[in-house]
Amino acid sequence: MGIKTTNFPPLQIDYRGARLAGVDEVGRGPLIGSVVAAAVILDPAKPIEGLTDSKKLTARKREALDSQIRERVLAFAVAEASAAEVDQFNIYHATHLAMRRAIDALVPAAEYLLVDGNRLPGHSLPGQAVVKGDARHPAIAAASILAKVARDAQMVALDMRYPEYGFARHKGYPTKEHLSALAVHGPLADHRRSFAPVQRQLALL
Repeated sequence: MGIKTTNFPPLQIDYRGARLAGVDEVGRGPLIGSVVAAAVILDPAKPIEGLTDSKKLTARKREALDSQIRERVLAFAVAEASAAEVDQFNIYHATHLAMRRAIDALVPAAEYLLVDGNRLPGHSLPGQAVVKGDARHPAIAAASILAKVARDAQMVALDMRYPEYGFARHKGYPTKEHLSALAVHGPLADHRRSFAPVQRQLALL
């Protein structure tokens, strides 16, 4: 793509155009909320320093990069599949649904996809899946940052409504704190009913 970076190892890509979209998701493991996906087409004329796997960054650094990404890229989109859709379709299919929604929302549209993971999301565009892609290509890293910041913001907002669950700290993942709160206070409407810890609590009601 012509994106200059020293942070990423060489990746063989069968595409030489300008509209390659990196795609990634956040939120497959949590017990509550949406799974969030993002798609990003970088601008070779506006390189962004510091892009890497969002999990390797502090919250402050992710938020700073989130702002830069939104200002400097050719196109970006963030989309989601709701907790109800996770329950309806399962987390695997809901993740791909969120990815397809993000890809479809790009303006200008992408021509080729680089998707984090080992499967493409079933979109009509050509592309390739890249295992650990958020550490191997800057466009996927940018997508991972947008998705992570968006989902974390959802959890902070949920924490303001239900502070007894600790969502701002564990972000919905099945930590000891979250499981304890689930046992004491019961599942919320946003909890994923198809996930085993939530199912167990519902069975006790």
